[in-house]
Amino acid sequence: MAGYESPEPEVAGVRVPDTRLAAEATELVRETAPELIYHHSRRVYYFGALRGRRRGLSYDPELLYLGAMFHDLGLGEEYRNSGRRFEVDSADEARRFLAARAVPEDSIRRVWTAIALHTTPGIPEFMEPEVALVTAGVEYDVLGLGYDSLDEADRTAIVARHPRPDFKRRILAAFTEGVAPKPETTFGNVKADVLAHFVPGFTPGDFVTTIEESAWPE
Repeated sequence: MAGYESPEPEVAGVRVPDTRLAAEATELVRETAPELIYHHSRRVYYFGALRGRRRGLSYDPELLYLGAMFHDLGLGEEYRNSGRRFEVDSADEARRFLAARAVPEDSIRRVWTAIALHTTPGIPEFMEPEVALVTAGVEYDVLGLGYDSLDEADRTAIVARHPRPDFKRRILAAFTEGVAPKPETTFGNVKADVLAHFVPGFTPGDFVTTIEESAWPE
């Protein structure tokens, strides 16, 4: 395959899967996503893998890698008028990629679920390891949850490989740009917080008001 690379070096005791599928996913994300999202997605894989090791979880590294690499593709400009949550757009892009390569349906389901639920805390941690660890990697890289649970040397090695200059500001800007055109998709999820901070005039949906003002008379 054109662009196929030799095995990547181990970072913090974790290696990117040396498979054609992983290499093609890497190439696709490099070509279609901003550098910010590429480096973030790779860190999500490394941090997710390390957190899985800490928890003693047995997982498929290739599926974890695919979930990590595709999880934010739905923030891209081509999806901003889809009317769907960006997580679903990301998950569907992964499904198309995997189905075109005859990946078994159970594997596709795990990757799809890992991506679709990565901003829905409190659920993925109780599901299959690949699902749990994509969210764990995202929570570590974006929110700093469990920051001290990983060794500083491992964290430093991963960030050296995939830098995060001005990451907090830049990722919040990416979230805002990706979701602001479809604010209705933030109802009941964490991206409502992003728009509340950065989009003047945005009013998040309110669960109680929705119930009280529904068409039901009682």
